[in-house]
Amino acid sequence: MKKTILVCGAGGFIGSHLVKRLKSEGHWVRGVDLKYPRYEPTSADDFAVGDLRDQSFVRDIVDRRFDEVYQLAADMGGAGFVFTGENDAEIMQNSAMINLNVLEALRRRNCGRVFYSSSACMYPQENQVDPDNPNCAEDSAYPAHPDSEYGWEKLFSERLYLAYARNHGMVVRIARFHNIFGELGSWSDGREKAPAAMCRKVAMVEDGGTIDIWGDGSQTRSFLHVSECLEGVIRLTRSDFVGPVNIGSDEMVTINELVDRVAAIAGKTVHKRHIPGPTGVRGRNSDNRLIREKLGWAPSTRLDDGLRSTYRWILQQVEAKMVDR
Repeated sequence: MKKTILVCGAGGFIGSHLVKRLKSEGHWVRGVDLKYPRYEPTSADDFAVGDLRDQSFVRDIVDRRFDEVYQLAADMGGAGFVFTGENDAEIMQNSAMINLNVLEALRRRNCGRVFYSSSACMYPQENQVDPDNPNCAEDSAYPAHPDSEYGWEKLFSERLYLAYARNHGMVVRIARFHNIFGELGSWSDGREKAPAAMCRKVAMVEDGGTIDIWGDGSQTRSFLHVSECLEGVIRLTRSDFVGPVNIGSDEMVTINELVDRVAAIAGKTVHKRHIPGPTGVRGRNSDNRLIREKLGWAPSTRLDDGLRSTYRWILQQVEAKMVDR
C-alpha cells in the first residue's frame, strides 16, 4: 500500500539514503532539512528547506497526517565534532528543540508511526572502558552516564518520545545507531566518522606513506553500512516492538585494524602515526541479541564489503577535488 511519509533530516547522509529506499518501495515522500543532499539530487517527491528549530516552519511542513515519520534530524558528527567539548551547548539545544517541535506537531496531526534515531553514545561510560569487552546491551543504559553531551541529549529525547507515546497514544519506535557509514556521507568537513576519515587519509597518501591516528589506535568500535541501517530502521518502524534497540554491526575492530583493512582494499602499505586527539570511549560494539529476538533479523553485511564501496566513492571525491585544484 502506498504511504505518505515524512523524513526529517532528509538532506543528511542516512536521511537521503532513506528517502531513496522509501521511494523505491513506491511511497510518496516529503523530505525536510536545512539543506538539500550534498552529493546527489534528492529522490523526495517534495523537499522543504528550513529549520526544524522554528516552530512555525515545523507546523507548515507537518500539514497533514503522515502514515510514517522518520526523525533523523540532529546536530551531530564524528569524534572531532562531538568529543572536543566545543560544540556541547549547540548540540544539546539544537537537537532538543528539533525533537520538541517535531513531536508536538506530529501529535497535533495525529500522525502514524514515528521512528526516532538515538545513538550508542547514550550508553554509560563505565561500561565501555575495556576495549575487548564493552557492554552495550539495551538494558545497560541505566544508571545513566553517557560519554558526551550528545549522548545525554539522545537519552533525554528517547524518554521524550516514550513519554509522548504513553501520554498521547502515539506509536513510536526507537533505535540506537552504532557508527553508520557509507557512500554519500561526510568525508572531509570535520563531521566525518572514522571509516570515512580513514578512507580519505588512505586515498590521499602515497603507497608507503604515513597517516595520523588519534590515540593509540587500540580503541574498539563496530561500523555498520548504511544499507543495513535502512533495513533495520524500516523493519523496526513497521514492527510491533517499540525499542529502544541497537542497530549496528557486532563485528568489532580496533581503529588500527580499521586502517589496515582500508589500506588492504586500496592496495597500499600505510604507516600509522599516533597523535593526541578525541577518541571517545575505549570500547563499543553493538549487542544484537535483542534485535534478533524481537525482529528475527540482525545486520549481516561484513565490514570489508561496506568499506570497499565506501572507499571507491571517497577515492572518486578525492580525485575530483585534486582535478579541481
